[in-house]
Amino acid sequence: MLLTPARSQLIVIDIQERLLPAIAEAERVVKNTNILLTGADRLGIPVTVTEQYPKGLGATVASLSKALSADAMVLPKMTFSAAADAGIAKRVGNLRNSGLDQIVLCGTEAHVCVLQSALAFKAAGADVFVVGDAVSSRSPHSVAAAEARLVQAGCRWITTEMAIFEWLEQAGTDDFKALSALIK
Repeated sequence: MLLTPARSQLIVIDIQERLLPAIAEAERVVKNTNILLTGADRLGIPVTVTEQYPKGLGATVASLSKALSADAMVLPKMTFSAAADAGIAKRVGNLRNSGLDQIVLCGTEAHVCVLQSALAFKAAGADVFVVGDAVSSRSPHSVAAAEARLVQAGCRWITTEMAIFEWLEQAGTDDFKALSALIK
């Protein structure tokens, strides 16, 4: 199954100021999440950003906050799974009810909040795509364990480039020129 912009929503999980310094390959996660945010904004894909206990872990990192469109929604949570938070579940559910049943996830930590969110959204009937080069944890081993478990559960493990080019669907457009330049 390919991603399509008409069916996609992007959820950025807990890429926060106080958590990020402990994350393996944090720079890669932020860079690729910025690419995903740019693509989502350009193609009209709704974005939801979660913040785990922002009072303790801080807000979303500044470079990502600056990249958010005016339509993006930033929601705090105390649950590890975004799907277990009533406000986030309502937002995602409303988008799903309008036909946006492909949930694209990125963020931290892969083996906790990303994993629990992906499994819950999958169990609720969504098509879940986890962007592997835009997720991480404190330990690379934890990322590998999350990947294995998510794939076994039927979630799709993709890359940033896969997401962008599937959303684009074709070359030669203004969107292609703008977004493909981010991949190079």
